[in-house]
Amino acid sequence: MSAKLALKVQQVLNEPGCEINQAKSGKDRKKGCTRQLVPGAAAGGCAFDGAKIALQPLTDVAHLVHGPIACEGNSWDNRGAYSSGSKLYRTGFTTDINELDVIYGGEKRLFRSIREIIEKYDPPAVFVYQTCVTALIGDDIEAVCRAATQKFGKPVIPVDAPGFAGNKNLGNKLAGEALLDYVIGTAEPEITTPYDINIIGEYNLAGELWQVKPLLDELGIRVLACISGDARYHEVACSHRARAAMMVCSKAMINIARKMHERYGIPFFEGSFYGVSDMSDALRQIAGLLVQRGAADELLGRTELLIRREEARAWSRLRQFTQRLRGKRVLLITGGVKSWSVVAALQEVGMEIVGTSTKKSTLEDKEKIKTLMGEDAHAIDDMTPREIYALLRDARADIMLSGGRSQFIALKARVPWLDINQERHHAYAGYEGMVELVRQIDLALHSPIWRQVRLTAPWEV
Repeated sequence: MSAKLALKVQQVLNEPGCEINQAKSGKDRKKGCTRQLVPGAAAGGCAFDGAKIALQPLTDVAHLVHGPIACEGNSWDNRGAYSSGSKLYRTGFTTDINELDVIYGGEKRLFRSIREIIEKYDPPAVFVYQTCVTALIGDDIEAVCRAATQKFGKPVIPVDAPGFAGNKNLGNKLAGEALLDYVIGTAEPEITTPYDINIIGEYNLAGELWQVKPLLDELGIRVLACISGDARYHEVACSHRARAAMMVCSKAMINIARKMHERYGIPFFEGSFYGVSDMSDALRQIAGLLVQRGAADELLGRTELLIRREEARAWSRLRQFTQRLRGKRVLLITGGVKSWSVVAALQEVGMEIVGTSTKKSTLEDKEKIKTLMGEDAHAIDDMTPREIYALLRDARADIMLSGGRSQFIALKARVPWLDINQERHHAYAGYEGMVELVRQIDLALHSPIWRQVRLTAPWEV
């Protein structure tokens, strides 16, 4: 690891906005959150993977991976982040270095790749991602990006987050540092209003941002930049002119929110778009921050009217499911903001949470879980597949909500499963999303297939 990257990692891990870090002693805080990586750790997401998935939803940018083709193959399209415009982000670019590049260096190949992308696609910017191999052989992507920027007159942004630097969450923050160092504040919007906001840590998975944005539009609130779901490079470059910000995703990009507050005076709060109550609270807090920053007081009244209308509409549609789902037990294997926000959403329709994982959750997330589920909350830091299978086999949960990697445990236990993670194909944010989430749970729970697969096989009778 280069000295510059090591210093950047230390700064990111010594994050003043992180409650975990601030709870440490001065000596431990200087050490950061570093810990030895274990073999196979990349299977759970390395720093490169975290940086790539955090920035790839910038839709009009060319994302170039400087490394072996397997790195691009591992990370391409691993999130269902939708775009309302450019589809350039769906094209995988890689320098595809070979053995000779490892011996002689891959900087010339990287420069040629940048030139080819600009000549063929003419993007507003190129993001270059460092990987383990090219970092180990000493390729200086910052120098190459600086030279390419001067040569071609386009921003070429280095994202120095090789996989061995740490885990996926660290990669998220290193991606945020790249935006802070090279993108945010480099352009000016055509107009600004007292109703401009940023949404940080929202990736528009399955189009979830589009469940929320129409409500903000109705209130006259403009999303100046979403970092990074359905984002454009120019929007992110102008995001320093927002009046307020909402942070989603369990502080994966807390460094962006905090530093934009320090540099540009943009206040922020952490909220959730999952669940009826949390969605309403998010709208109230956005309106409240904007009023504090100069928006008209009548925004608060209009927000309450919209909330009453949308809540009534949502609950009128949810009632058809509440009797069928009341008392059903859910095992939630996820992390981050979903560890508590989905808990709140499911409790609203009368479901019982038998356990929720907290592997990627902050101390604040865990406190919210305790508030929602009580002091005896079954908050699981890290549950092995064997333990998950035993819990499901003993019928202590009626359904499991998790990511795709855990689905086969539920299927082996012959228990309904629903994808709640980043690969899902249904949007669960906002009032509409809550109705869709409950509908999908109802469909999964009451599918006739489960009665059939639990029957004794004819040859075993």
